[in-house]
Amino acid sequence: MKKAAILVIFFFISTSVFSQEIDLGIKLGSNFATISDAENGPSSKTGIQAGVFARMKLGEKTAIQVDVLYSQQGADFNVGKFDLTYVNVPVVFKYYVLGKFNVQAGPQFGILVEDSIKNLDSEILEAESSDISGIIGLGYDLPLGLRVDGRYNFGFTDIVSDFGGRNSVFTLAVGFSFL
Repeated sequence: MKKAAILVIFFFISTSVFSQEIDLGIKLGSNFATISDAENGPSSKTGIQAGVFARMKLGEKTAIQVDVLYSQQGADFNVGKFDLTYVNVPVVFKYYVLGKFNVQAGPQFGILVEDSIKNLDSEILEAESSDISGIIGLGYDLPLGLRVDGRYNFGFTDIVSDFGGRNSVFTLAVGFSFL
């Protein structure tokens, strides 16, 4: 218990020392997901994305942001339905093009926390336990710590082995920096 208290105190001291360079905040958004490279015509599935972020300025025009996000993804097919829930950790490089307007790119690592794959053929499918994606996006830092961004993540790994489908998700999110 003492170790945890010391870590918390150290965290708050270090973030107050570097508060000019580090932002911490919360984020909430909508996912518009589908599964690319899949047969049987998948349609888009809407879900939520919520979590926290930490952004560290590297210079006047550059920053790195790490998020930890609960993310509902998947798709609906003619023959069934994929409901996938991940904890995603995107690590994005931000380049500030004009003032507070930025472009974003980087990798995303996902851990599957729940899958519900319903197939009309009663075939039992199980999703892979992890997902690796790439991210590109645009963002804008508003006054009072508000942020908006739109990102597209494209999967590199198959959702189900021997299925061939990969996550493809467009996200619109709003964030609030409290540091």
